[in-house]
Amino acid sequence: MNGQILVDRGDAVATVSLSNPGKLNAVNAGMWRQLRAAFAELGADPGVRCIVLRGAGDEAFAAGGDIEEFRTVRATVDDALHYHEELVAAALNAIRDCPVPTVAAIRGACVGGGLEIAGCCDLRIAGASSRFGAPINKLGFSMYPGEMAGLLALVGPAVVLEILLEGRILDAAEALQKGLLSRVVDDANVFDEAAACAARIAAGAPLVARWHKQWAKRLQRPEPLSEAERRAAFDFLATEDYREGLEAFLAKRKPVFKGR
Repeated sequence: MNGQILVDRGDAVATVSLSNPGKLNAVNAGMWRQLRAAFAELGADPGVRCIVLRGAGDEAFAAGGDIEEFRTVRATVDDALHYHEELVAAALNAIRDCPVPTVAAIRGACVGGGLEIAGCCDLRIAGASSRFGAPINKLGFSMYPGEMAGLLALVGPAVVLEILLEGRILDAAEALQKGLLSRVVDDANVFDEAAACAARIAAGAPLVARWHKQWAKRLQRPEPLSEAERRAAFDFLATEDYREGLEAFLAKRKPVFKGR
């Protein structure tokens, strides 16, 4: 059975599943294309307030790219550039640049391309027995720069080089200590915890969540904020959700945000 990206939309939370049965959800070329398209579509939907990204089943988040197809999709330098730039890096960028908050729910193997995918999410919740790494030094190829960028932004060059140079597989506790994860829970609780996390995000003002993601990304650039950007930081003043939040607080009730 060919791998596929499954999308399940709820009222405000969408779940995207990496599914490649029998291959620990290894991501093939078609799945990279589908992953990019799924995040582009969900990110453009104002009704989506959070996206949970997971591996289908309980055995793996994703055990990397589908190595069986590498001899064809990377047969030449031009083929390799197309595969890693137009398919893999493009999908990773779609996740990283998605305006909607993203939560990776990780059980089992999260290796190679799977680690790259999880690293592009805003939050990462993993089971205690999950495993992390990128042992591609044992396969004789290097990580493409466009794919390494997300991990560098997440944990810095020292940790990335430790992962790549040693090719060692990390357990969840060490991955958490090194900053690869947001939290670790019992294996049986991973998906429930991710759902609870997504529900908390979805209960907040959706425009505010998008703005927080926007500013967190912008403030990583060295140039100071422009006057227009500083003024844009107060765009919330004109929203219905801002008025609703204040009124609900003063009335001691839960706010009902509508994203406008």
